[in-house]
Order: sequence, then C-alpha cells, then structure tokens
Amino acid sequence: MIASFRALKWPVQLCMLTVVGLGLVAILAPWITPYHFDSQNVLNSYASPSATHWFGTDALGRDLFTRLVYGCRISLSIAFLTAFTSLVIGVIYGTISGYVGGWVDTLLMRFVDILYTLPSLIVMILVMLIFGRDLTGIFIALTVTGWLGTARIMRAQILSWKGRPFVEAARSIGIPHLRIIALHLIPNCIAPIIVELSYQIPTNILAEAFLSFLGIGIRPPTPSWGILAEEGWRSLRIYPHLTLFPGVLIFITMLSFNVLGDDLRDRLDPFLKGK
Repeated sequence: MIASFRALKWPVQLCMLTVVGLGLVAILAPWITPYHFDSQNVLNSYASPSATHWFGTDALGRDLFTRLVYGCRISLSIAFLTAFTSLVIGVIYGTISGYVGGWVDTLLMRFVDILYTLPSLIVMILVMLIFGRDLTGIFIALTVTGWLGTARIMRAQILSWKGRPFVEAARSIGIPHLRIIALHLIPNCIAPIIVELSYQIPTNILAEAFLSFLGIGIRPPTPSWGILAEEGWRSLRIYPHLTLFPGVLIFITMLSFNVLGDDLRDRLDPFLKGK
C-alpha cells in the first residue's frame, strides 16, 4: 500500500493526504479544540488570530478555528452522504432505463431531461422551503439535483455492455435478469461511477456553501463553511480573516477532490492509460 502511494505523483499524494486529514479533523472534532462551537464571549468579539484563538473570533466572540473544525464535520458529512445517496439512486435509475430499453427507457430519460431543464438553484430553494432549513432539508435538496448525471452515465454504460457476448450467453442459459445486472453489468460500470462520485463530492460541498452563503442553508448556530463565509462577508473590509479562512478551506477541499478525480479518471479509463 505504501509502495502504491509512493508511485503516485506528488500533487495527488498531497491532495490525498489533505482529504484524509480533513476526514480525521471531522471525526475527531471534539478532541481537537477545547471550545464548543457555540461558546460565546462578547467581550472578546472580533479578536485577531493569536495563540489563544488561532484563527481569531467572530462577532459573538466564538472561536473561529473551533467553528471551522465543526463546520468541516457538517460540510463533509453533507457532501459524502448526498453523493452516495445520489449515486445509489442514479445507478438504480440508469440501470433500469438502459437494461429494459424501449418505451421505459424513453419515458425515464425524458423525465431526466425535464429535470435537467429546471435551474438547480431554484429546485434546491423550493425543496428547502418545503422540508426546512436543516440537515434533512439540504440533504434532500442536494440529492434531488445530484442523481441526474449519474443516471445518464449509468444508462450509457449499461447500453454499451448489455449487448456484449458474455451477457447474451448469460441470458441464453437462463440466468435471471437481476443476477446478470448484479454480477455482470454493474461491476463493469464501476470505474466511471467511482470517478463521478469523486466529482460529486466537491460539487456538493460548493452547493452547500453557496446555499448557506445566500442565507438559505443550514440554520445558525450550526456551523458549516458556507455559513462561516457568509457571516464573515458582512465585515470583510475590517476583519478579512473571518471570510479568508473558510474560503481557503473550501478552495483546498474542492481542489483536492478534483485532483483525485482526475487521477482516478486517468487510471480507470482504458483510453487514457499510458498518456
């Protein structure tokens, strides 16, 4: 495993370590910082970064480093959970559409085309108005708009594989359709799905941050990187560190996942190997 890691290019190694480090920070949040994310001290409002408060404090005197650490837990949890849920929905939907074919395929994909014509932001806002500004609401909002691309990719993969000789042979000897899908088709479609998942995670991080920045994301005082950026934006000129630190974290996280996604695509795509 160590040898495989050393064989990677240094940017990929750095991004992988960054993602693992962020995951550990999210898991170990209560043990990393001595403060609670909502502990207030108005006498220490807008404190500059120091040995006591590494990233300074916000308008209510809350430790910004602590809120960023707990915000990492919230942002990554939302991103991973919605990405995996969208993956499951998209794989099932695309598999049914591609394997059954005919009018079923036409009907299912026209529904996807209709959803694609709707602005994602408007759909997410409407969903959150229905289900509320909490973790459940933003989870449903991101899932509703996140599975469409996976469904299209999975359908295309199923269409390219279901006519192969080994699938025809499996049908000819009477193997059930579900068994053919589970043992022969889906395993051959894993590579592009993994790459799609690696891109879906940073997309969800940015979407959550954008919704929170607009003030329609998770309700305060629950911290997320988007909420922290939105709170710091109000006093950007006087206290730029309040927006700088969450903005840098969002940038580094998205860059790391995108670099890892590009590396996975290059390794798993047979047409790109060796280039």
